[in-house]
Amino acid sequence: MSIEGVHLLEHLQTPAMMIVRGQVRFANSAAKALLGAHIVGQDVRIAIREPRAVAAILSDEGGSARVKGLSTGGSVWEVDCKVVGLYERLVSLYDLSERVSVAKSHADFVANASHELRTPLANVIGYCETLMNPKAGGDEGLRNRFLGTIRHEAQRMQALISDLMSLSRIEAVKHEAPSDTVDVVALAHEVAGEFKGTMEVHVRANQSEAVIAGDRGQLSQVLRNLIDNARKYAKPEGPVEVSVEAASTGWVLVTVRDEGEGIGPEHLPRVTERFYRADTSRSRAVGGTGLGLSIVKHIVERHRGRFDIESRQGIGTTASLMLPLKGE
Repeated sequence: MSIEGVHLLEHLQTPAMMIVRGQVRFANSAAKALLGAHIVGQDVRIAIREPRAVAAILSDEGGSARVKGLSTGGSVWEVDCKVVGLYERLVSLYDLSERVSVAKSHADFVANASHELRTPLANVIGYCETLMNPKAGGDEGLRNRFLGTIRHEAQRMQALISDLMSLSRIEAVKHEAPSDTVDVVALAHEVAGEFKGTMEVHVRANQSEAVIAGDRGQLSQVLRNLIDNARKYAKPEGPVEVSVEAASTGWVLVTVRDEGEGIGPEHLPRVTERFYRADTSRSRAVGGTGLGLSIVKHIVERHRGRFDIESRQGIGTTASLMLPLKGE
């Protein structure tokens, strides 16, 4: 490769090196930042301590290989070697970490969703088969009890599918900032009113209105999920409080607080992960899908806001979101 060609490599953001007779003769700034400035002049087998990558670089045909942990412990890189002369090789390094991580997340998501659906579906099939037996199906008390279980499991699947569809819709528009006008104070009163008759939700606000640019349907879902969570895990007859505070800094703080059992500190960092449950048995018993807080987090992020959860065991939990006021 010519001197001009080598210097062009310096302007690439992709890490690149010129290997001559198995030695690193040139490395651009990106390659030095990745592997260290000391690699220039080194044998390539020392600069890149990965047998498959070295084999591709030193071969007569060139080639490529995947290398793990080149930058950080969990990173994945592709080392690509092109033959540019009898003893010259152009080596480029491509960071595949994000792509691999996304692929793994998708695979884990499908596996988790399949597992969550498989259990209630197996129960439905099992109870149906039992009811098809004339002896069991002829017992009215047993039949009604089994039908109640079938209905409960079917509702679990329905709720899960509904949440999965919500996540899909949210992710489809996550890069589009919402532009409709939404009064968060009015919305909080409206959603709290949906729970009238099942629980008491107190709403307080420091202003008569707090207007933001948002998606009304998605923000309703956020409040509904948070209030429903508080209802499920609050003490019986315990209060659930929704607070809306508009600040002079250009943000509105919305909090939903309960006085329930609280969440253990070891669970807090993971409660917004898909399908993660701090209390698996209780969550399923009250109809939780394990997706509610993940949906909340995705919606808040789409609104360019921040979501946080604070909890103390035996005292209660406070879920809070900060959203930018319109015009700020």
